[in-house]
Amino acid sequence: MIVKSVAMQAYQNALKIQQDALTGKTGPTAKKAAPQSGFMDALKGNIEKVNDMQMEKNSLVTSFAAGKEHNVHELMISLQKAGLAMSMTSAVRNKIMASYSELTKMPF
Repeated sequence: MIVKSVAMQAYQNALKIQQDALTGKTGPTAKKAAPQSGFMDALKGNIEKVNDMQMEKNSLVTSFAAGKEHNVHELMISLQKAGLAMSMTSAVRNKIMASYSELTKMPF
């Protein structure tokens, strides 16, 4: 799931920072992690994953309606995953749009 991988990565990064602080590697000699990707790359990747979930959901619904597939559990799980991913994506979009709106209101 999209959120799970991002949350796990953030948790692992926080754990590494805490361990480095405990071992004393917080000085200028500490190795800094190279940036993996930018915000735009992460956003594009997550949108592609949401799109893949929607496509999988559509194919499962089509095969179930045609009588080819009889696994209702897998169908319902796919529907819930796709719905939750779409809800999270629209929540992120709404936050980005609200932030942009606030930035445009700021006097410079």
